[in-house]
Amino acid sequence: MTTHITVLILFHICFRFNAFKRTNTILHHLRMSKHTDAAADVLLEKKGCAGVITLNRPKFLNALTLNMIRQIYSQLKKWEQDPETFLIIIKGAGGKAFCAGGDIRVISEAEKAKQNIAPVFFREEYMLNNAVGSCQKPYVALIHGITMGGGVGLSVHGQFRVATEKCLFAMPETAIGLFPDVGGGYFLPRLQGKLGYFLALTGFRLKGRDVYRAGIATHFVDSEKLAMLEEDLLALKSPSKENIASVLENYHTESKIDRDKSFMLEEHMDKINSCFSANTMEEIIENLKQDGSSFALEQLKVINKMSPTSLKITLRQLMEGSSKTLQEVLTMEYRLSQACMRGHDFHEGVRAVLIDKDQSPKWKPADLKEVTDEDLNNHFKSLGSNDLKF
Repeated sequence: MTTHITVLILFHICFRFNAFKRTNTILHHLRMSKHTDAAADVLLEKKGCAGVITLNRPKFLNALTLNMIRQIYSQLKKWEQDPETFLIIIKGAGGKAFCAGGDIRVISEAEKAKQNIAPVFFREEYMLNNAVGSCQKPYVALIHGITMGGGVGLSVHGQFRVATEKCLFAMPETAIGLFPDVGGGYFLPRLQGKLGYFLALTGFRLKGRDVYRAGIATHFVDSEKLAMLEEDLLALKSPSKENIASVLENYHTESKIDRDKSFMLEEHMDKINSCFSANTMEEIIENLKQDGSSFALEQLKVINKMSPTSLKITLRQLMEGSSKTLQEVLTMEYRLSQACMRGHDFHEGVRAVLIDKDQSPKWKPADLKEVTDEDLNNHFKSLGSNDLKF
């Protein structure tokens, strides 16, 4: 009898244990599938001597989501502390884009629905930009394909930026009522002459070797050699910064694509330097009119389509950023981002360019003259305890 009861109890315990185990297994799988679905947007792998980050949303040109930003940030911090990780490589999946920017359509739609994700998104994105800029390990960004906005922030502040002939670089934010953020106020005014001001205000696109010639990339490599370059980097044994630089230099030296061409903006640099060296947007426009060349008039046409508020914010952002540290710039840009979220032009720009795609935004105010100094100052105002802090 007692044996019978014991067996029953044991059976009952086993059944309950198995049910518990089954439930746990199911929960584990659910957690894992949720995790892998989320993690699939970005792959974080340890390979050889390196930590490898792969932006993995090729259908969306690897546009950055908040989830991706969070995963990259925490992994970057871990690898930075790991004595077995000697370098960090970041690349985009799919061959079309490194990263076309932050997923701004999602941000705009969330803001309109009164879901306040913008403060969190921009705060964490800029924290990640700073982490790239201050990374203690050599950081190699393979900027193959479209590299814009948020993709620039993930690459340009790192130690090594490798462009290929398929690289397409731009900071097109003034066309959507924003400004070249992610530290644009730091690196753009530091490019040769007034090149950065020109790129920021017009959204001009640089391609291939010109991304290197402009000083945005540190190296240029033929795209068909990119996989070999990565293999050679991963095969290094406990490499120093110099070992990594040497591998990159070898590939750069071997590359023959467009080697004999001059920088596409070379012939226009004098015009860019003189026209864009003014302290106000009105003066820049006047300079372009006075110049009257086909190049100057073309830029005038482009600028006239941009958000007047964005143009004025951007010019001041670059002028102030030219003497600030990266962290100071990101703090300033965080203030600007939040002001843009409260304003009209960003949401209208997203509508016109990304949602309805009619390409005819109705800016408010519609004229540079109507963007007052007070409007401008309000964009740059401290957010007090909500300011970005590192």
